[in-house]
Amino acid sequence: MTTAPISNIRNFSIVAHIDHGKSTLADRLIQMTGGLTDREMAGKEQVLDSMDIERERGITIKAQTVRLNYRAKDGKDYIFNLMDTPGHVDFAYEVSRSLAACEGSLLVVDASQGVEAQTLANVYQALDNNHEIVPVLNKVDLPAAEPDKVKQQIEDVIGIDASDAVMISAKTGIGVPDVLEAIVTRLPPPKGDRDATLKALLVDSWYDVYLGVVVLIRVVDGTMKKNQRIRMMGTGAAYDVERVGFFTPKMEQVDELGPGEIGFITAAIKEVADTRVGDTITDDRKPISEMLPGFKPAIPVVFCGLFPADANDFETLRGAMGKLRLNDASFSYEMETSAALGFGFRCGFLGLLHLEIIQERLSREFDLNLIATAPSVIYKMHLTDGTELSIHNPVDMPDVVKIADIEEPWIEATILTPDEYLGSVLKLCQDRRGAQKELTYVGSRAMVKYDLPLNEVVFDFYDRLKSVSKGYASFDYHLTDYKVADLVKMQILVNNEPVDALSMLVHRTRAEGRGRAMVEKMKELIPPHMFQIPIQAAIGGKVIARETVRALRKDVTAKCYGGDITRKRKLLEKQKEGKKKMRQFGKVDIPQEAFIAALKVDS
Repeated sequence: MTTAPISNIRNFSIVAHIDHGKSTLADRLIQMTGGLTDREMAGKEQVLDSMDIERERGITIKAQTVRLNYRAKDGKDYIFNLMDTPGHVDFAYEVSRSLAACEGSLLVVDASQGVEAQTLANVYQALDNNHEIVPVLNKVDLPAAEPDKVKQQIEDVIGIDASDAVMISAKTGIGVPDVLEAIVTRLPPPKGDRDATLKALLVDSWYDVYLGVVVLIRVVDGTMKKNQRIRMMGTGAAYDVERVGFFTPKMEQVDELGPGEIGFITAAIKEVADTRVGDTITDDRKPISEMLPGFKPAIPVVFCGLFPADANDFETLRGAMGKLRLNDASFSYEMETSAALGFGFRCGFLGLLHLEIIQERLSREFDLNLIATAPSVIYKMHLTDGTELSIHNPVDMPDVVKIADIEEPWIEATILTPDEYLGSVLKLCQDRRGAQKELTYVGSRAMVKYDLPLNEVVFDFYDRLKSVSKGYASFDYHLTDYKVADLVKMQILVNNEPVDALSMLVHRTRAEGRGRAMVEKMKELIPPHMFQIPIQAAIGGKVIARETVRALRKDVTAKCYGGDITRKRKLLEKQKEGKKKMRQFGKVDIPQEAFIAALKVDS
């Protein structure tokens, strides 16, 4: 297979909001360029979404790449490298690195729904990477489609010319040939020097059972050949290349990859951790002096403890986490122990959807039954002696006396919502201690920008937003900075013993409400014992809410017939003494379900 001249290569990604049809468009492009036959496509929607969970939820999680051959109307043969990127806010880092490997983007907008929050976020990322952008209006065959209105919207909101947007229906295939022509005529070819020293960008890496670590690369200058000795500039490690190739989406091997090409290599690399995404790969014998600008590393935002429901599964969980870490560089974990839940791991995620996906993959792929503690974020604590601590587990919090102040992370959220739900959306943001920055209109939809504390968002903000807007609002956010806040550590005491898995950092104004909700929930969940159990929410030594689980009572006076009342009283007193003693030494068994339900509580 011959390599095309660099002027005939087009590297592009498809950016869009969730559900606007990028994976379906990718399917059509693969089909029309003969990447897969109709028989191979049959019965398989979204060819590039290879994980079961991606198929079920209808979302893309991992960015995928595919190489297509296309003969254009001008009679020349072109090579297209297509990157299918995720649309969900939690996977924005997957988008950022796919964009870094391309020169242009297809912006897919649903002609019936218009521009959404993540459409904006992803387009701005593409513009930051100096991409040429071709607007594509999808689903034009729907009765509700309003292409002219949406074109105007793209111009008003994003500020790019949409007058010659390509009209398509990815599902039926209408207009898809025009997209292929637009890629040739409107997107720029890559630049690169074939005779220079090898310089390649490491776009992604994952673990394959047969091949070891597979590394996805974009060659910038020079050529990547079989048996060449390469060096990763970030880690300084050197390897011999065993295989070079590309995906059509099937793996195909070639002898070399030239400048501007995207493909994969394998080089007997044992651990995915050795291949840093965004690293520069060069020739070991004559390395280049300057690295390529990498992209922002994925920084975990949300933390939560994962514990096996059955303590015997701990080793299985450890193995499973190691395997997931191989394919997902943004997921981090460390061991922790808890008095209530035993051994487990403290894990870092990019957001709540990421947390949910990882949890689901653990239970599905490794058959594990897990308990997750309340999600928390990273707080910065400034101590009175001048030191600074970063804490994401409330259990590690130092003594209150030693803390000068606590800072919490804030985000800027962009929310697009139909006008009739604007009131409820604003109220939701106000309730979460938000500060409104701006409110503008995009056609009939309102676009609100809010500063919100991340702590309030990780709990269940996304679900609440969807319910107050009947599913029509879309939401995107990025971290801005840390601000000092009046935060307190709230503990839940059961029978005067603190339950570490339920302690959390909350804002002082929200503490009482959150505490009350927690104790009420726990009261329903803890089964009655032979003695009374007080359940309290406390901040330091101050109890802010309390509920009591009533004791089970045996009728000790049942066999006492007639006679003086004092006989009955004596028996009851004796029972009371016994209960008092029991309560001192009695252990309260909190069932596993109680933890799970209590952690889902929301005021």
